[in-house]
Amino acid sequence: MKNDELKMMREDWVACKLGDLLKLKNGFAFKSSKYIQEGIPVLKIGDIQDWNVSVVDASRVKEEIEYDSHIVNKGDILIAMSGATTGKFGIFDSDEKAYQNQRVGNLLPHSENYTSKKYIFYLLYSLKREIERSAYGGAQPNISSGKIESLSTKLFPLPIQKAIVKKIEELFSSLDSGIADLKKAQEQLVIYRQAVLKKAFEGELTREWREKQTELPSAYELLNEIKEERQKYYEQQLEEWKEEIKLWEENNDDQKKPAKPRPLTIPDLPNAEHESKKWQIPINWIWTQIGTICFVTKLAGFEYTDYVKYNLDGDLPVLKAENAGPLGFKKTVYSKVTSESVKSLKRSQIFGGELLIVFVGAGTGNVAMVPLNQRYFLRPNIGMARPYFNLNSKYLELFLQSAFGKTLMMSAVKAVAQPSLSMATIRQSPIAFPSFKEQNQIVREIEFRLSVCDKVEESLKESLEKAKALRQSILKKTFEGKLLSAEELAKCKADKDYEPASVLLEKIKKEKNKK
Repeated sequence: MKNDELKMMREDWVACKLGDLLKLKNGFAFKSSKYIQEGIPVLKIGDIQDWNVSVVDASRVKEEIEYDSHIVNKGDILIAMSGATTGKFGIFDSDEKAYQNQRVGNLLPHSENYTSKKYIFYLLYSLKREIERSAYGGAQPNISSGKIESLSTKLFPLPIQKAIVKKIEELFSSLDSGIADLKKAQEQLVIYRQAVLKKAFEGELTREWREKQTELPSAYELLNEIKEERQKYYEQQLEEWKEEIKLWEENNDDQKKPAKPRPLTIPDLPNAEHESKKWQIPINWIWTQIGTICFVTKLAGFEYTDYVKYNLDGDLPVLKAENAGPLGFKKTVYSKVTSESVKSLKRSQIFGGELLIVFVGAGTGNVAMVPLNQRYFLRPNIGMARPYFNLNSKYLELFLQSAFGKTLMMSAVKAVAQPSLSMATIRQSPIAFPSFKEQNQIVREIEFRLSVCDKVEESLKESLEKAKALRQSILKKTFEGKLLSAEELAKCKADKDYEPASVLLEKIKKEKNKK
């Protein structure tokens, strides 16, 4: 935009505060005892996504006159006022009316005759970062009506507002189309990934490789090999226990006497649903179970309470459910403990190569292999499977991330409001098991195919982030007065409803004072 065009635009706005244009109305503190199955939905901060707000499995209350001032209608702009999502806001897009809960704010224009909700929404979104920054001043993020209404902004004449909204929506329509294409490409990658895993665990990826091998064990030999390796593991535990007892006796140690290792757990046989979901595997593979090839455990609640004390200077990062994502291990900000303080909790010591298994909550069924050559400690809200012998942990991780493998494990999920697995049901889960040599080959075949897929996925993520930034850039440009051309501005000025923004602001203030 040329300087004369920008100057022309600046003559058509007036500086003001958000409070001159709108008010932030707080929600109502609905009591849980008021909730019923049929009634008016109550919107919570969790229903507010960036850009839109929808009624999804909302709690409901009986329609009452005392709640009428907290009704939310289609087109209303709602904002999350506290908690982790503070500052998120969107337009309510349902034809069904709703009520706003306590921590949901409704941003209502003083006059829809002089400012449309769409214009207000785009104006607010251009100030999103300032709104979010204003929320973080204490221990708990929160937004007050005073903080919102004190933010500086600008008002344009009504025809310019309409032209701005129209042009933004044209630009966003094109942008949304591009974003939809990127998301579709992501979905196709997910399908491709699962197709690769399916072929891998049906034995198809290694069929030609297998035909060239002359020394692969039979299924019978593989089964015996697993039994022998389990026995070796238990005998090694006994030997280590004997050494600990010897040291304990020699030192007259006043600590608790080391407990004798228990015999290795034998998992329950797969149930009927497990059996119905199994598939045809190569003749020299076997069906085994997680509990047959892995030690499965979790940290007990009383152990956590009695022994675990966090220490900023600790040497052991503590793993939690968030570290097991749908596609593997995720690094987070770790709490820490010292090795010395948790040395008695041997079951929860992590040395690398174990599998993390989420057993409760939204991520139930997520599996991630712990990175090698790094020690960790295990929190109570995550399960762990440690192989008894030298198998390929990456094979197990990929198997349980496949749709087939995950379905087998999730067959035993308890049918309650919050999905959950027990250690026993994890142990019970079937595993399609080839020779150790073929496990390694399968992992190589999968990683070769998915390495390109991962690069494309990363590129798509970057493109989506750029698209999100472009949306914000368009809005920033808009409210700096750089969106409309001189020709578009001249057309707005010729509109019969055109009047200076300063006059418009005075009319809005008069309507505000009448309320």
